[in-house]
Amino acid sequence: MTTPHGTVPCPSCGQPIRWAVTAAGRRQALNPDPDAAGNSAAYTDGTGRLRVRALTTERPALEHAEWRAMPHAATCTRPRPRRSVPRQTPGVRPTPWRGWQR
Repeated sequence: MTTPHGTVPCPSCGQPIRWAVTAAGRRQALNPDPDAAGNSAAYTDGTGRLRVRALTTERPALEHAEWRAMPHAATCTRPRPRRSVPRQTPGVRPTPWRGWQR
């Protein structure tokens, strides 16, 4: 179900969101309206795709046709539940201590 201006409802809370693509090629949900408190810069590229980048200390200002956006994860009223089992991180297995062998 698509609503006006390319927004879709959030699967968790039902609020309208817009999907954008990051520089790494990942999808990020944004609130559809510009927000002065947002920490992301969104813009539409030449193909009509909504792109987003983080406002960093190296590039803190908006450039060209960018608008300040708020990631929807920061304002979602029903965030996704966390995993009940923590992720296993691969690491080095300790070997049994053998002491000094000569």
